[in-house]
Amino acid sequence: MNTSSRMPVVFVGHGTPMNALGGPNAQVWRDVAADLPRPKAILAISAHWGLSETAVTAMAAPKTIHDFGGFPQALFDMRYPAPGDAALAARAAELLAPLAVRADQDWGLDHGAWSVLAHMYPDADVPVVQLAMDLSQPMSAHYDVGKRLAPLRDEGVLILGSGDVVHNLRAAVRAENAAPLAWAQRFHDVVRGRLSAGDHAALIDPRGLGPEAEMAVDEHYLPLLYVLGASEPGEPVTLFNDHIDLGAISMLGAKIG
Repeated sequence: MNTSSRMPVVFVGHGTPMNALGGPNAQVWRDVAADLPRPKAILAISAHWGLSETAVTAMAAPKTIHDFGGFPQALFDMRYPAPGDAALAARAAELLAPLAVRADQDWGLDHGAWSVLAHMYPDADVPVVQLAMDLSQPMSAHYDVGKRLAPLRDEGVLILGSGDVVHNLRAAVRAENAAPLAWAQRFHDVVRGRLSAGDHAALIDPRGLGPEAEMAVDEHYLPLLYVLGASEPGEPVTLFNDHIDLGAISMLGAKIG
């Protein structure tokens, strides 16, 4: 296991909730985690917690949220009983001051977080705090929040963003081994190239990456901006799960640092 003192940051394309049950994508998440330093705690930014404010989970035992429908019962039976971390929640609020950060006692861990963490840290023994995305803010504000949270990397905290750089459920092809839609593959490839190059400026405003952004980008893109903000151009980038599922859902992930 890597023992470097500074934590990398990680963005994961979480895709369908079915990945929680295993498969090739989940195996890669396990492999990524095995190569990371052991975190003291995790600050997770999931595409599935968006508000009109900034908030952090501050409860001792966050519940497992099954925020989906129409899937097998096995998914609803899953629990991820990782502890919370009130001290990390307070530290995140301190770093973001004077931005108001609400200490939340109601949310928990949604599937954007636990479906991935159940494979990365299957023993659920690493404390997890979720950070809500303020959807009233522009793209650049999400990047700036990530930048202000970067000191957590030197405090043993893994900053984990979970979303999808291409996410269009209306266009998704509900068939096993569906081929990527051409526009989705083009946008995926452009994002992959800008990530590899460490080109944060281009990624902060995905509309500049091509007309495909209109079809590809929704709130699932935003967790990437927090991860980029907490990293620095020039840090090594390792890409994983470099493919598209269901025609229009990018699984692309990146470890930076």
